[in-house]
Amino acid sequence: MASPRKVCFFTLGCKLNYSESSTIARQFEEGGFIRVSGSKEADLCVINTCSVTEHADKKCRNLIRRLHRENPNARIVVTGCYAQLKPDEVAAMEGVDLVVGNNSKEDLYIQAIALPDKGPTKIIHCGTDEITRFFAAFSTGDRTRAFLKVQDGCDYKCAYCTIHNARGASRNISIASLMEEARRIAATGRKEIVLTGINTGDFGKTTGESFLTLLQRLHEVDGIERYRISSIEPNLLTDEVIDFCAASSKFQPHYHIPLQSGSDRILARMGRRYTASVFADRIESIRRRMPDAFIGIDVIVGFPGESDENFAETYDLLERLHPAYLHVFPFSERNGTPAATFPNKVKDCIKTLRAESLNTLCRKLHTSFYEDHDGKTALVLFENAVKGGFMGGFTENYIRVKTPYDRARINSICRVELHKGNNPGEMLATIQD
Repeated sequence: MASPRKVCFFTLGCKLNYSESSTIARQFEEGGFIRVSGSKEADLCVINTCSVTEHADKKCRNLIRRLHRENPNARIVVTGCYAQLKPDEVAAMEGVDLVVGNNSKEDLYIQAIALPDKGPTKIIHCGTDEITRFFAAFSTGDRTRAFLKVQDGCDYKCAYCTIHNARGASRNISIASLMEEARRIAATGRKEIVLTGINTGDFGKTTGESFLTLLQRLHEVDGIERYRISSIEPNLLTDEVIDFCAASSKFQPHYHIPLQSGSDRILARMGRRYTASVFADRIESIRRRMPDAFIGIDVIVGFPGESDENFAETYDLLERLHPAYLHVFPFSERNGTPAATFPNKVKDCIKTLRAESLNTLCRKLHTSFYEDHDGKTALVLFENAVKGGFMGGFTENYIRVKTPYDRARINSICRVELHKGNNPGEMLATIQD
């Protein structure tokens, strides 16, 4: 009797990719494959790629080369945004056998098992057809939480971004279908769901439903005690959504909101759909209802034409808004986007200095957010990971904590008292109940 084939998965990029990779992995396991953690023992390696920046493309290429070097006999299957945008480039790489675009991702398992056991193979399933299919997916790699895909694609076409080409137009499945997905997650014992999408707040384009109604209905699912919204555009974060989350016992006071620039001039050049004052109003609206909310903000530095004055506007706005965390990205030119043709490029050395400036501000803001919670009580969902005799988890407002390991507390929500720790980005927790 032949031994089961072994498969390993490598996922780069966003939470959406993780939810999709996890779903594809379940298909392989249901088909009799054994999932392994390393490439050296695998018969098949599946890579779900990202292409949000040139650096992301480079990481994908380096990973493909490493996997082929480690196990030249393994079949390599590449999918995701890099595969969708540059299928010929990916297929030309040594060791790659199958390239699967985002429109065919749900068929990846069937396509992969059809590969011959031996011999050179180069198959591309990307095509030039419009990306219209919705691959329903959720992750099961974490014992306590799952990423649930509620939306895919984007209609915004910002000047710097290729994702609308890689993922297609905004689309979704119905609220009823997503409630069933949430029930499936609850049946696995997981207590927290992170709602993911390319433009999550744009949910409803396909079905005529609303994002607010989705939140309200998911709140009804038994067994799920916590929800987080992974990222939402500021112009889609309405007062009604904020009010509902503030009143909800399940939706957590945790928001990840892309700003990209605090300069109205640069926002307009980027093609963003709000102004700096609108963004500030959204943050202030959250703070009025949820004073302790964790707010993370995405920022791009060095966009073409960004002057010292424009950057100063961004810095001053962020310092005034005082978020808990900043995700800082130096501008990465992407071929085929309008921004690639814009004049007045910012030198790399200036991008680096501006990124360092905001990262320094981030460390200050993050430390301040944690210090403000020293001595306060919070609710923590403890996770299974154990490091040095400690277990970790997150509070409602996304403060990472650790406490001595207690197996009985894993995947349970406990009231704790928070104390300042020795490591930045982590607090000590004393369990109160």
